[in-house]
Amino acid sequence: MNYQQLTEDRRYQISALLERGVSVSEIAKAVQCHRSTVYRELKRGCNNNRYCPSEAHALSIKKRTCARKYRIPQERVDFIRLLLEADWSPEQIANVLTNVGAAVSHEWIYRFVAQDKRLGGKLYRHLRQGHKRYRRGKKEKAPAIKNAVSIDDRPSIVDSKERFGDWEIDTVLGKHGIGAMVTILERKTRFYLVKKVPSKSADDVTKATIELLMPHKKHVHTITADNGREFAAHETIAKALEADVYFAHPYSSWERGANENANGLLRQYVKKGTDLTTVTDIDIEFALSRINYRPRKCLGFKQPAVVFEAMAFAA
Repeated sequence: MNYQQLTEDRRYQISALLERGVSVSEIAKAVQCHRSTVYRELKRGCNNNRYCPSEAHALSIKKRTCARKYRIPQERVDFIRLLLEADWSPEQIANVLTNVGAAVSHEWIYRFVAQDKRLGGKLYRHLRQGHKRYRRGKKEKAPAIKNAVSIDDRPSIVDSKERFGDWEIDTVLGKHGIGAMVTILERKTRFYLVKKVPSKSADDVTKATIELLMPHKKHVHTITADNGREFAAHETIAKALEADVYFAHPYSSWERGANENANGLLRQYVKKGTDLTTVTDIDIEFALSRINYRPRKCLGFKQPAVVFEAMAFAA
């Protein structure tokens, strides 16, 4: 059997089985470890011939914290923990610490998170989880949208991401298709906007889009959408914002890749299958603050909100 670090729950299970007079071999089977692991645990964790699971667990944490491969100043460890709890990735944290002369590799941070999980910690919940993407079948054609302008006609400067003010738009559905969120991202700065809407109807999505982008109207040159019917009123959006709306090719989500990626980040806070009627505006504001103030590698580890504000001020 492969060696596994005993968790706090397993230690309490060992204690309960001992009180019932269960043998070490049977305890090992019950907690799914080798019997020698149980013998070592009892040898280390007994006090006055009595096994105390809470004291044994505290001793284990102390020993692992002091282990050679985890010897990093405690204040730096506390700072790393703080940034992890703010949903920064290990790579983002490692870059920031390196820049201030307190280098820690992102591999060490991943090991630290794994260690924390083994000891019953919850830091791993702050790491972004991958999601499978849903692809519609080729036979399922998206309905045509009247007067839609293809992405093929979009100015080439949008592709280069050199210009400030080119946006991508999408919608995220709630559980059973009830409710939706309109998500919009500025391509150059990765600044992200989200608004909950009652439905995925063209009227609701159009209203939300205009409300989200109107405060930034002078910084809106183009908007790129998919072929969903919720964007059927694109001409109304274009007129209100004095911008051009383009449509990506069917089944080509990579043509709006930055927005797709941001939607993946949003799913860390609003899980797939969530009943959106339970999600408040405060919940969405919290998610946006975490996403927009998280340093991004593509921005040289600068924060999207900070970069967006600076460019908006300079424009």
